[in-house]
Amino acid sequence: MPYQAIVIGGGHNGLVTAAYLARAGKKVLVLERRHVLGGAAVTEEVFPGFKFTVCSYVCSLLRPQVIRDLDLPSHGFEVIPQESTFQPLPDGRYLFRRGNEADAFQAIAKFSRRDAEAYPRFGRLMARLAKFIAPTLTMTPPDVGSLNPADLRKLYALNKQVKTLTEEELYTFARLMTMSAADYLDEWFETDALKAGLCSSGIIGTLLGPRSPGTAYVLMHHYMGEIDGAYRSWGYVRGGMGMVSESIAQAARSFGAEIRVNAEVRRILVKDDRAVGVELATGERIEARVIASGADPKRTFLKFLERSDLPADFVRGIERFKIEGSSGKANFALKEAPSFSALPGNGPQLQGAISIGPTVDYIEKAYDDAKYGNFSHRPFIDMCVPSTLDPTLAPPGKHIMSCFIQYAPYTLRKGTWPERREEFADTVIDTIEEYVPNLRDIILHQQVLSPWDLEQMIGLTGGNIFHGELTPDQLFFLRPTPGWAQYRTPIKGLYLCGSGAHPGGGVMGAPGLNAAREILKDWALLRV
Repeated sequence: MPYQAIVIGGGHNGLVTAAYLARAGKKVLVLERRHVLGGAAVTEEVFPGFKFTVCSYVCSLLRPQVIRDLDLPSHGFEVIPQESTFQPLPDGRYLFRRGNEADAFQAIAKFSRRDAEAYPRFGRLMARLAKFIAPTLTMTPPDVGSLNPADLRKLYALNKQVKTLTEEELYTFARLMTMSAADYLDEWFETDALKAGLCSSGIIGTLLGPRSPGTAYVLMHHYMGEIDGAYRSWGYVRGGMGMVSESIAQAARSFGAEIRVNAEVRRILVKDDRAVGVELATGERIEARVIASGADPKRTFLKFLERSDLPADFVRGIERFKIEGSSGKANFALKEAPSFSALPGNGPQLQGAISIGPTVDYIEKAYDDAKYGNFSHRPFIDMCVPSTLDPTLAPPGKHIMSCFIQYAPYTLRKGTWPERREEFADTVIDTIEEYVPNLRDIILHQQVLSPWDLEQMIGLTGGNIFHGELTPDQLFFLRPTPGWAQYRTPIKGLYLCGSGAHPGGGVMGAPGLNAAREILKDWALLRV
């Protein structure tokens, strides 16, 4: 057998799994359906001279252990800190928060001194809870219905971890798992613009509004990002997010892994209830002892396999798994830097996150549109202009602008995405032009992607960027379905290593790391 392990999908998680298996001396083959590696963490020169971070656009959640174990900096991985948040408002005011605590205090105090005083306390508590959660990201969830000693030990370890929290922190954590982001932030702040800016982290990539229960957890999920130990830190990867994937791929190759692009898997081959290989779209069959799928759960189990190969209750669980996408992406090539009416010019306000979502009500109304099957007519937009800090992304004097758009439901009540994509693009540009009046005049090229486009291009079922909603009913020992949260599947030798497994989405590499660990733990039992 020429290969010992095959990894389906060259996204960052699949590449992490491949790198760790190859580092352990296994002969590994990665199969990527596209011409370029990275999945949703990819950089492409969509227009000559302009390198777009097409889907994922900022880095924070990538686990320090992965960076360290694979020595990613030696393979070209470099993060440029994104140290500010700029939030223009319709009345011409703006909230511009820098990473510096004193600067943030002054900015928020213009709206509310009480909020300015509360803000650092809020940040410290969220960072504390993020540190509490962080160790669980790289653990295999226990099977809570099992009396297996290994699972009982994990439950005991979790109990010890819980005891590191104070009583107040424990109550807060329990409430965050079920509350809405808006309700939680109401307990801390009175300034609507500040609450809107913060609660946007609770709705990113979800088909939920800021007042929907469960979004407080998603808010905390994004606080788990860190750069050099600083929580709630985000940054640009020099060369675009594709350099995350490319650096992991280089590490995998250095350990001996083979990586093939333009190699689409059509199905997983099963014999006697175990995975024995894959069949490509070309008809080529490749055998291996282990198959690790970086594809989402629905694609892995309902497309690559026959339902008859799987237990009926497992199939029902995967069918119920919530995976409808809610986000769009617009990438603009600009002949000059955008200039906001509230704070004109090419200054530090363009070097961090730029948020168009002035109030909680604004974001909730955007969700209302999506809830009833339409894209938001005034969407929440999370923007950045990474070329202000990384000039390698655009020709001299020119810029790229990346816009993450919420909400854009995969299923439209009227029409189809190919029919309505241009209308959606106009809506996005119209919304931004309320703050950047000359935007249309400076756009050279544009790329607009709906969830349908993300499904067609990247292979994300429903266009869901997280491979499934990050709601409490789909987390930890429930992801992707109860009883199967340990990366193993009902098919012996088949593992799930993508974001549809614990701990979920974001460019963190933890599912890939955890899956590799479990595969190596099982290796002796997987001999043919």
